[in-house]
Amino acid sequence: MGDYRRFRYVRRVLGVSLISGVVGVAGMVVPSPAAAANPVTPGNFTGFGFDQCNAPSQTAMDRWWKHSNFGAVGIYIAGNSRGCRKQTNLSATWVRKQQARGWRLLPITLGPQASCNPHFPRYRDDPRISAKSTNQYAAAKSQGVKQANATADAAKRYGIARGSTMFYDLEGFDIRNKRCRESAMWFVSAWSHRIKKLGYRPAMYSSASSGIKAMWDVWHAQPRGFVYPADIWIADWDGRAGTSTKYIPAKPWSPHRRVKQYRGPHKETHGGVTIEIDSNYVDVGRGSSARAMTHCGGVPVSFTSYPELKPRTSSYQPSPVYVKALECMLRERGGFRGPIDGTYDAGLVRSVNAWQRSHGLSVRKTWTRAAWKTLWAANSRPLLKRGSTGERVRDLQRALNATTARERAKVTGTLDWNTHVALVAYQKRLGRTANGMATEVTWYDLAHGR
Repeated sequence: MGDYRRFRYVRRVLGVSLISGVVGVAGMVVPSPAAAANPVTPGNFTGFGFDQCNAPSQTAMDRWWKHSNFGAVGIYIAGNSRGCRKQTNLSATWVRKQQARGWRLLPITLGPQASCNPHFPRYRDDPRISAKSTNQYAAAKSQGVKQANATADAAKRYGIARGSTMFYDLEGFDIRNKRCRESAMWFVSAWSHRIKKLGYRPAMYSSASSGIKAMWDVWHAQPRGFVYPADIWIADWDGRAGTSTKYIPAKPWSPHRRVKQYRGPHKETHGGVTIEIDSNYVDVGRGSSARAMTHCGGVPVSFTSYPELKPRTSSYQPSPVYVKALECMLRERGGFRGPIDGTYDAGLVRSVNAWQRSHGLSVRKTWTRAAWKTLWAANSRPLLKRGSTGERVRDLQRALNATTARERAKVTGTLDWNTHVALVAYQKRLGRTANGMATEVTWYDLAHGR
């Protein structure tokens, strides 16, 4: 996570990871935000995120929203040890625009660092965490409180809502150094306690083998008076997009209380805009989940597959369950006025034919799998990416379930990994950009029964 011009990730023979370099925000005074409150961030979300030293321009953020699978972005709002103190883009207006677009923000502070970290202080005015053990590291605790106050002040200036999660960036250090380790942990404890008192949710970023491991050891020991971060951001560049790490068990800070930085500095290009970033997997709040929805008073419409349907013959009986689903959805989206009774009769055929004519399908009595796809893609066609939720995600999942078996997804209302994989398979089969995002092209293909 970091200042890519100066530092790189170092894994020493000691087994201590140094997550170097740090991202920052401007030290300038930012105007107060507009009266309209921004939503709590990051809120409930499970998906991909990135962080970068300088907050990207509005153009870059817009392009990446439309063309990348990222839904969250780390921004450094406080701390004198930030690698990018001067920025041209980050402001209360920038924060408001990103949140209005749908970005989940991960506000980060990089202030005093562990006393044994060889890369700090970075400047002349960024003190290290005091390693004096007097009165249970009272000096370090005092520094933590002071930094928490500065973090809350910065959050207010940027218009970041109370209740939002604040991450303290504690860069990698040698956890074998007892006073260095203990003073850093008590600093984070005091920072977390004060942040919570100020109305925000405390969280900590650090390397898996140093700060995260040290915090787990404290968790295991349960010292009196210690205040733990509510969430953790694990830097473990193992290339695995998830929240697990070999350095601590899966149980603490779960479920939905972790972010993992699984890939270090690299360049990515989306929508013609290249940014050097770290990649993260975010699972916080209650995770991404969709509210339950009903149709036509409780008629089931979500299935693992959608068969062809046609009028009854001497050798064929259409399933009433699927016929009811068709009647229900044609009533909601296609003008069907008959009873929802599971009977594939003349009235339903007329509605089927009207739908086929208006959507460029062959007009016949049979309702095909292609027709099912057009039904699910009939309404608005929003951009959907990993972590998106709602009824339009269910429509996407239902449409995929009307394709081949390998492209099917459980209908949850959340664009989860299973849906991502199914969508990628569908996009590959059609020769489209296989990014696991439901774009205008994806909806066009589904709406035309492809």
